[in-house]
Amino acid sequence: MVDLIQKYDVLVIGGGNAALCAAISARLEGASVLVLERATKFFRGGNTRHTRNMRCAHDAATDTLTGPYPEEELFEDLLRVTEGETDEELARHMIHHSKDMLNWIVEQGVRFQPPLGGTLGLGRTNSFFLGGGRAMLNALYNTAARIGVDVLYEAEVTSMEIDNGMFVSATARIGGTDETVRAGALVAAAGGFESNIEWLKEYWGEAAENFLIRGTANNQGSILRMLLDAGVQEIGDPTQCHAVAIDARAPKYDGGIITRLDCVVFGIVVNKHAERFYDEGEDIWPKRYAIWGRLVAQQPDQIAYIVFDHSVLTKFMPSLFPPIRADTVGELAQKLQIPAETLEKTVSDFNGAVVDGTFDHTILDDCHTEGLEPPKTHWAQRLETPPYYAYPVRPGITFTYLGTRVDKQAKIIMKDGKPSANMFAAGEIMSGNVLGKGYAAGIGMTIGSVFGRIAGREAAHNARN
Repeated sequence: MVDLIQKYDVLVIGGGNAALCAAISARLEGASVLVLERATKFFRGGNTRHTRNMRCAHDAATDTLTGPYPEEELFEDLLRVTEGETDEELARHMIHHSKDMLNWIVEQGVRFQPPLGGTLGLGRTNSFFLGGGRAMLNALYNTAARIGVDVLYEAEVTSMEIDNGMFVSATARIGGTDETVRAGALVAAAGGFESNIEWLKEYWGEAAENFLIRGTANNQGSILRMLLDAGVQEIGDPTQCHAVAIDARAPKYDGGIITRLDCVVFGIVVNKHAERFYDEGEDIWPKRYAIWGRLVAQQPDQIAYIVFDHSVLTKFMPSLFPPIRADTVGELAQKLQIPAETLEKTVSDFNGAVVDGTFDHTILDDCHTEGLEPPKTHWAQRLETPPYYAYPVRPGITFTYLGTRVDKQAKIIMKDGKPSANMFAAGEIMSGNVLGKGYAAGIGMTIGSVFGRIAGREAAHNARN
């Protein structure tokens, strides 16, 4: 039975990977810890439920990784996808500590599976959870319960008392009653605001109405808003986010990983006018898949179509929904309700520009187009083997990058540039410190795990001292 009369050493708001890593870390330091999770027990864990892997630096191959991934290579990958928009000191700090995470998180009961092959090509760089994100979460919750972390579900924090940068208490609606929760230190790990369509519309306009939310509907940004209103320094571009192209037939919320489409490199992508608008072969897919949500968001009506032929049908992981099929390109256009003559010309122009090479989706191969705008710089193959297929796609928002500025101890920084007395942050709510833009597969889980562990440890020391 959770006793809300007592003052906890550490209060963790949120229930995903970052929150649990923080809670376990704080408890291992001897602190009393309470986790407030807005969701029900079944839907606990926020976006972590939909994850598959994490990207950590490591010095050698293991049973679950095919080779070394040095710190400097990971940093270079991060620089490439963010185009330099990252806090280098914090990024290097995170990467250095990521080397310890693979062992630490296994110690907390998480298990990894053998490396995967296929389109993603992440066997050397990323560790995949055995059973996926939900299994990973279950392991962390089991460990938290075993070592004495208190958890309350359906506990929505409605306000916080913060006095001159110092957390005093939170008010949470629990079982229909407003309860006051006091703690010596706070770890904010409650995600971003990607599920708050009205907030998204402040930056994206009416286009946000057509966005789909890949993860939880609970990430309304309420904790972030409370912190910013209390004088916390913000970081990150509010229009930047982890946004991928997902099946347009997916539900508004919680479609998860099975609605993502990894077949862009095998075909072409056209908008509602049946015209290509970006290079589908720009770079290795795990380093570019997260740009396609924003690209589609910039197209008319926020809709696009991935078009390919029968020769590549079995070369990628399919969506939950079957592709739309037709015997001719013109018939496919009719089924998609886009201009048939234009799509036929787009495909014909593309086929005529393809320069043959040796196709290999795991490397930057020499299959490309010439004299075509936009080009396809790698993996260009003619679409000429019927039947033809297409997936309709919309922007699928995973999490937003606007968040709280933190230091290397995961302590929240106030607008005056001084660190908070006792507030820390981890996970999506502070991801903008590392991710100014762009994304590399698995890096979100790394941010959550590393800064969660740091935040919990430092919050425990802060409260107990």
